[in-house]
Amino acid sequence: MTQTLKRRLAALELATDGVLTPLSGGDSGAGLWRVDGTTPCIVKQDSPQRVAGEADGLRALGDVCRDLIVPAVLAEDGDLLVMEALDGTGPRDAAALGAGLRQMHRDSREAGAEHGWPRDNACGLTPQPNASLADGRVFQRERRLLPLVRLCREQGLLDAALAERIERLAESLESWLPDVSPSLVHGDLWSGNVLFTPTGPAIIDPAIYRHYPEVDVAMLTLFGGPGDAFFEAYWNGERPADWERREALFQLYPLLNHLYLFGPGYLGSVSRVVDRVLAG
Repeated sequence: MTQTLKRRLAALELATDGVLTPLSGGDSGAGLWRVDGTTPCIVKQDSPQRVAGEADGLRALGDVCRDLIVPAVLAEDGDLLVMEALDGTGPRDAAALGAGLRQMHRDSREAGAEHGWPRDNACGLTPQPNASLADGRVFQRERRLLPLVRLCREQGLLDAALAERIERLAESLESWLPDVSPSLVHGDLWSGNVLFTPTGPAIIDPAIYRHYPEVDVAMLTLFGGPGDAFFEAYWNGERPADWERREALFQLYPLLNHLYLFGPGYLGSVSRVVDRVLAG
């Protein structure tokens, strides 16, 4: 594999002098290598559809991010994605992450834009449908919650009672969640997809679309928390009064995805966030 990969990189005029080091591909199961040479880079091998989706996401984020670093796409060739390698050994700067994410969400907000994205992509191993809808509440229901409920039911991971509660929650969104102009969101912004480089925070492995910006903030708090300095910089005095309810809502989709991918260990977490949303 190494020699084949080196030949492909040479054909792309990239990394011909580099040493290839295998890396963990994470939950996606993709092949992943670091190449240390004249131009250090990360090489990912995955399905052509997933490669195209990730490359599209990196380019879109790179176009709008001024204060967050996004790895440049160096080459895209079928099932191969070559990206700029980033140094993740910088100091943790939660305030810079909060300010950078705020800038990204603010500057990408478009009045009259629809929620979604021109192409489907993936969140982890799960296909992510992004066909656009004008109303964000409808998008959250029809493109995020209900498809995952159906997938989990088909796998026997959700009982009828909990599925019915989620469906009821999804149908109630118009009663409390305001419709807003969408922002570009990273879409899978857990802590493992944030790097702190010597020149500032960076974001990697996107699953982008346009939607409520709280999607990214809720994902950052799902398996821990980015800290008070992050929130002070991100909210900048504009924290929504119903943030706790929105946080629970926007954690439901990734938790359903984890339930679908990794099994019943996530069932309790799904039930708890449903309780939080329905309690208001």
